Amino acid sequence: MNSKLSALAKDTVIYGLSSIVGRFLNYLLVPLYTHYMPKASGDYGVSTNMYAYTALFFVILTFGMETTLFRFANDERECPDTVFSTGFAMVGSLTAIFILLVFGFITPISGYLGYAEHPDYLLMMASVVALDALQALPFCYLRFQHRPIRFMSLKMLFIFLNIALNLIYFVLLGKTSVFYVFFINLLCTGFITFFFIPDLIKIHWHFDGKLLRRMLSYSWPILVLGVTGILNQVADKILFPKVYPDEAQANVELGVYGSCVKVAMIMAMITQAFRYAYEPIVFAKSKDADKNEYYALGMKYFIIFTLLAFLGVMGWLPVIRHMIGADYWEGLRVIPIVMVAEIMMGIYFNLSFWYKLIDKTIYGALFSLAGCVMLFAVNLWGIPHYSYMACAWGGVAGYGTAMLLSYFVGQRLYPIPYPLRSIAFYTIIAAAFYYVMTLIPSEWPEWQYVGTSSVLILAFAALIYKKELRKTQQA
Repeated sequence: MNSKLSALAKDTVIYGLSSIVGRFLNYLLVPLYTHYMPKASGDYGVSTNMYAYTALFFVILTFGMETTLFRFANDERECPDTVFSTGFAMVGSLTAIFILLVFGFITPISGYLGYAEHPDYLLMMASVVALDALQALPFCYLRFQHRPIRFMSLKMLFIFLNIALNLIYFVLLGKTSVFYVFFINLLCTGFITFFFIPDLIKIHWHFDGKLLRRMLSYSWPILVLGVTGILNQVADKILFPKVYPDEAQANVELGVYGSCVKVAMIMAMITQAFRYAYEPIVFAKSKDADKNEYYALGMKYFIIFTLLAFLGVMGWLPVIRHMIGADYWEGLRVIPIVMVAEIMMGIYFNLSFWYKLIDKTIYGALFSLAGCVMLFAVNLWGIPHYSYMACAWGGVAGYGTAMLLSYFVGQRLYPIPYPLRSIAFYTIIAAAFYYVMTLIPSEWPEWQYVGTSSVLILAFAALIYKKELRKTQQA
C-alpha cells in the first residue's frame, strides 16, 4: 500500500509540475506580446478572442472522452486498447467533421466572427484545436499507462519550442504580427503530434460500437459540465467584440483586458497548485470517520492561502505591472476583481467534492450552467456601457452564483461543518488591509508603495502564523 501511495504522490508531483510550470512559462510570453504588439494595433485583442474560441472547441471536440477513458480503461472487463481505440475514433470523427466545416465554409464563418480580411487566422487556429483534440487521448493514455516522464517531456518540449520560436520571430526577425503567434502555435502543435506515432503503432486497434454507446452515455454529462465550465472562463472574451458598440475599438479594449487578466492568472496558478495537492487526498480520505472535518479545514486553509496571495499581488502590483506593456496599464483596475472571481472559482472547486463523493455530478453541471447564465447576462448588459469592467464583474457574478448554489445545496444534501466565523474573520482582515493599500498615494515611488504594502502583507502572514500554524505545532 505504501508503495502505491508513493507512486501516486510521485505521479501527482510530475503531472502537477508540468501543468504549473507550463502555465508559468507561457505566462512569460505576455510581456513579449504586449511589448511588441502595441495596444493600438488590437493584435493582442485578436489573440485573446481567438484563443477563447479554441478553448471552447477543444472541450467540444474531446467530448468528455478524457475522463471517460480513465473510467472504462480501469474496468477489468474492458481491454484498455479497445477503450482507447473506440474513444479516439469518436474524437477523430468529430475533429474531421469540424475541419471539413471550417475549411468548407471559411468565408461566411470568418465574416461572422469579424475576420473577413483574415480567414487565415481561423484556418490556423482551427487546425491547432483539431491537433490538440487528437493529442488529448494519447496524453491521457500516457497517464493511464503511468508514464509521467514521457507525458511531462512532451508538454515541456512544446512549451520550450513555442517560447524559442516566439523569441526568434518577435525579437530577432521583427515579425510582430498576431499572424505569427498563430503560425508558431500551429507549427509547434504539429511537431509534437509526430512524437505520438510510435505509441499509436503499438496499440492493438479495435473499434467496439456497443462500448462506444456506453462511453457516450457516460461522457455527455461531462461534456455539458465542461462546456459550461469553459464558458465561465472564456464567454466574456468571445462576446466582447460582438457586444462592444465601437467595432474598430473592440479588439483594442479586449487586448487591454486580456493582458491584465493574464496578470491576475497568478491566482489561477495558485489554485491549480492547491488542486493537484489536495484532490488526491480528498478521495483518499473519503472513507475516514473524520473526513468532513478534514474537508472543512481544507477549505479554510485554501481561503487563507489565496487571501494572502491576493494581498501579495496587489501589494507588489507596481512591480508586477512591468510584465505587460505600459500602454496596457489602464486595465490594471480589473486585477483585484478578476482575482476575487478566481478565489470564488477555487472555493467552488473545493465545494464540488460533496457531489463528486456521492456520485451526483449532475449538480455540478446545473450550478455551472446557472453561473454561466449569470455571466452572460452581466456581459451582454454591461459591455456596451462599461467595456471590459463588465467582463471582470461578470466573472464575480458567475462564479459567485455557482459557489453559493453549491454551498447551500451541499449543506442540505452533504453537510460539512465549514468554519464560517474563522473564514469571515480572515476575509474581513484581508479586505481591510487591501483598503489601506488603496489609500497609499499614487504619486509615491514604487519602492515606497511596495514597502508599505509589504508591511501589511507580513502582518497578515504573522496573524496566520499566530492563530493557525503555531496552534497546530503546539497540538
